[in-house]
Amino acid sequence: MTGPSEPGRFSDGPRGGRSGDAGRGGERDRDRGRPERGERPGRRGDGPPREGRFGADRRGGVRRPVRPAVDLPRHVAYQAIAAVHRDDAYANLVLPAMLRDEGLTGRDAAFATELTYGTLRHTGTLDAIITDAAGRDVQRIDPPVRDALRLGTYQLLHTRVPAHAAVSSTVDLVRMVGPGATGFANAVLREVAGRDTDGWVAKLAPSEETDPIGHLALAYSHPQWIVRAFAEALGGDLRETARLLIEDNERPPVHLCARPGLADPVALADEVGGAPGAFSPYAVYLAGGAPGDLAAVAEGRAHVQDEGSQLVANALAVAPLDGPDGRWLDLCAGPGGKAGLLGALAEERGARLTAVEVAEHRARLVAQATRGLPVTVLHTDGRTVGADPKLPEGHFDRVLVDAPCTGLGSLRRRPESRWRRQPSDLPPLTRLQRELLTAALRAVRPGGLVAYVTCSPHTVETHVTVTEASRRCGFPVDFVDARPLLPAGMPGLGDGPTVQLWPQRHGTDAMFLAVLRRG
Repeated sequence: MTGPSEPGRFSDGPRGGRSGDAGRGGERDRDRGRPERGERPGRRGDGPPREGRFGADRRGGVRRPVRPAVDLPRHVAYQAIAAVHRDDAYANLVLPAMLRDEGLTGRDAAFATELTYGTLRHTGTLDAIITDAAGRDVQRIDPPVRDALRLGTYQLLHTRVPAHAAVSSTVDLVRMVGPGATGFANAVLREVAGRDTDGWVAKLAPSEETDPIGHLALAYSHPQWIVRAFAEALGGDLRETARLLIEDNERPPVHLCARPGLADPVALADEVGGAPGAFSPYAVYLAGGAPGDLAAVAEGRAHVQDEGSQLVANALAVAPLDGPDGRWLDLCAGPGGKAGLLGALAEERGARLTAVEVAEHRARLVAQATRGLPVTVLHTDGRTVGADPKLPEGHFDRVLVDAPCTGLGSLRRRPESRWRRQPSDLPPLTRLQRELLTAALRAVRPGGLVAYVTCSPHTVETHVTVTEASRRCGFPVDFVDARPLLPAGMPGLGDGPTVQLWPQRHGTDAMFLAVLRRG
């Protein structure tokens, strides 16, 4: 079993292997971003140097740096990583703001993004390596120094940054955030550089034969309980589990949803320089960039949405239904991606969508996402069906329950989530899921359809929740085979009647779909 990347042998030249979130292009000398002598640390050419970092030049009295400064992309990456660990921030929220504030674009922004997301994804394995290299538990290292070492270790083992640049830039960073630890950091990083990723996995990972879950967890940097849950959901197939873990550590493409009636996906792909999606009739793939800056997104003709989310929402809309079909309900609508797609489909079909969201700020996001569509947004708890006159029982024809969950299906997009989630999160979440699904079954009319969706493959959040809720709801409920509701030719959809999508099979988040018909 190999590690999550295959870097070249340690040397002073560029390292081989994947380059993470900046793409997989040719070799790059990442030391190019170091400021020229005499410039302010971090930002190039934007004003006089800071006091305290410059000394007199004996050759002519000109003040110049007495030591190299940290280049801005690395500094931004460090600040984002520190915010995630110190403030429980989310990288997808803090990093774009930091990039804008510092004016980073192009290759510099791509490098900062690669370092941030890559370091966060690989934190577990990086910590194991740092612990061994330092001779002390990583948790005993001062947090600012610990985050700097994580950033440096990631550069050494997972990028093409020359080893000398990774070490020296990290020591410079430690000099800024923990001045007394520069010698320690230098020694740790040079120890790290003595092995490539495979070498460290061979030294530190449990035996693949005697502890396959532990081996996969360290080799591919996931908590053991998540690896075990994935393996169970994949029927014990450890080879495919490894492929899933590898995919979780890759940078996912940006998926757009071309809103029905407002944008054609082929034309949208041409407009934004993307490509039509493989499965969803509305999907467009982007290589990267800032999708919020696209005119189609700003004008409401498209929105950012994983292709798997598009597929499960569309499955509810295309499922055969007898009788009236004008009243649709999204019971957990925030932040509004699925509501936006369903609202556009409802408009084409002469239907109307009620979108429910319990959190006020997320309800505002839903209203913004569905502006101009036949959507009524309710700021209330979806479990109040029957008690809230705006949510009467037996009233709706189609109901979506996109239930709150652990989010284990979107770890590639939310790198810090794998380290924050715990098994103890499951009981309250699964209880909430059952209550919401039961409320949806009360809300739908006899003969109507309910789609239960989670962005998690954990069997407790998927099969167990659906089985228990349908058994306890007090109504006769039939499972509808969800496979024919997805595009023809999609591979790996299983035996039905439910469907589990997978990153390694379908290129989507790991979305689960069950479709129920109330008797």
